[in-house]
Amino acid sequence: MKKLDAYLEELASYIPSMEKRNEGISASTVGWQIEHSLMTIRFVVKGFLASDPGQFTSKFNLTKTLILWTGKMPRGKARAPKYVLPDEFSEESLTKHILKTKEAIAQVLNAHPKQFVEHPYFGKINKKETMRFLEIHTLHHIKIIRDIIAAEKA
Repeated sequence: MKKLDAYLEELASYIPSMEKRNEGISASTVGWQIEHSLMTIRFVVKGFLASDPGQFTSKFNLTKTLILWTGKMPRGKARAPKYVLPDEFSEESLTKHILKTKEAIAQVLNAHPKQFVEHPYFGKINKKETMRFLEIHTLHHIKIIRDIIAAEKA
């Protein structure tokens, strides 16, 4: 939880750079990376909180195991589902979204350990796996943002 909070603070620090882009790194802007990360967290948390822990079943999934174990997601391999693709956003909307996302994450703390969310590539992931995925996914997009900003300074 502390990692994810720190990542949200880092995302917030990039809001003033939301228009920056580097096609060699990503076709998307810094703002898009921020908004996508926030949309993903909120969408996952919403599904997670609506789940019935009694319906959780775990199946081995090599992709899930590798990503959760290594803590790394390969760039450009997976495509985000339409429901977490940003449309329009502004500095003001991103700032508000950061706050709403922090509130959403806080709700997970009191959740049952076997509450889950159905991930498009991993299958059902429980509370611990969900939080680990959100950390990895958010850091993945932070690294892209860092690269975009570093390339501009170079």
